Amino acid sequence: MTARTSNRARQVCVLGSAEPGSRAYELAGDAGEKLARLGITVVSGCGSPATRVAAERALAAGGTVVSIVPSDDINLQNWPCTVLIPCGMGDARNLLMALAGDACIVIGGRAGTISEVCLAWLHRRPLLPLTGCGGWSDQLEKNPPDERGNAPILSWGSIAELHKNLHALRLSAMG
Repeated sequence: MTARTSNRARQVCVLGSAEPGSRAYELAGDAGEKLARLGITVVSGCGSPATRVAAERALAAGGTVVSIVPSDDINLQNWPCTVLIPCGMGDARNLLMALAGDACIVIGGRAGTISEVCLAWLHRRPLLPLTGCGGWSDQLEKNPPDERGNAPILSWGSIAELHKNLHALRLSAMG
């Protein structure tokens, strides 16, 4: 479990992919809004519709969004974030995404998401996979990256379950 030892804001990465109109996409947006309302900084690359809607909804709720992008362009237009970090590392930025959160929400996912999840796992970041919506995150709890048990894997299928899991990780108060 994550213990806070400073005044640093809690941070949760949003990883994954889901298409507009899907339940996973809607829950990604709801998750971004919930994180913002809890005072948790959203870390997102905004590279997929799901991670972008999480960032947009967090901003609309008055939250802080840090976006770590693969390019080196500090002048990206129409990018939903409070802080833009252009790393210029291409896909290697997945390590930065994996390390930038106290935990990582995983939604659906393709190859890039799998790499981020494995890196987060190696570095002992708790994983919060969305289940019941299809995609790679559906199987994460039953099929972790390996046998080591590096970090908790706490599945969620509703915003209430996500909030309960954030509380279990001591990232949020209940209520």
